[in-house]
Amino acid sequence: MTSSDASPLSLAGRTALVTGGASGIGLACAELLAARGARIVLADLDEAHARRAAAALDAHPLGFDVADRAAVAAAHAQLAAAGIEIDLLVNSAGIVQSPEPPERLATDDFRRVVAIDFEGTYHCCAEFGSAMARRGRGAIVNIASVAGMRSMPLHAYSPAKAAVISLTECLAAEWGRSGVRVNCVSPGYTVTAALQRQIDLGLRDPARLKQHSALGVLIAPADIARVIAFLLSDEAAVITGANLAADAGWLVAGSWATFGGVRERVATPQDDTETP
Repeated sequence: MTSSDASPLSLAGRTALVTGGASGIGLACAELLAARGARIVLADLDEAHARRAAAALDAHPLGFDVADRAAVAAAHAQLAAAGIEIDLLVNSAGIVQSPEPPERLATDDFRRVVAIDFEGTYHCCAEFGSAMARRGRGAIVNIASVAGMRSMPLHAYSPAKAAVISLTECLAAEWGRSGVRVNCVSPGYTVTAALQRQIDLGLRDPARLKQHSALGVLIAPADIARVIAFLLSDEAAVITGANLAADAGWLVAGSWATFGGVRERVATPQDDTETP
């Protein structure tokens, strides 16, 4: 395939760093970006976990804590010493919290959520994004959440994700003239290992989660990965500073609960046909 007929979704010739890349949305991103031709640097807090995940993708594994700015800087220096320049960055590392009232949410737990979900995103953008700006090219996708767009009983997670959305807008303006696009994806209820554990323990009802979305479905990590890959690709060349809700219509369906919920599927002639 020549450059003239290459797909605008192709990421061939580019190197992508995916944080939180050993599981969930991060792993789905690493797999899809690799399939579209990108060289992958797969980062995770647990380096052994990163190595196992990277092996199947012929990816470069890296272990560091995104909440530690010095560790992020050291990882950046390590890659630079190996001659690896990051063209694409997916900030997927994050943790969740229990829906505790403020008086029960321990200060250490609050700080850890903010340190990883918001500060970790900032640290990686500051290190790798600023290097992209100096080279005059690059694309970043930060992972926020619909929790950062609505009121929820998640008094650390929701504000942290709201801050990621704001940070995305700030950095998009900061680096736009330097050729770096910065966008954000806010997933809805996505069946990662963390959510599946809650479902298995009976803490979340999948039928109820589906009921409160316009499409009536749960989201797979691969669904989110496709949105992220689009934003990193040349197809999104004029998109920056955007927060794209990939939520199966959860945001638009919630207010319908006061009217009895979203309408069921409209019947078609085939639906009315009796089976002989």
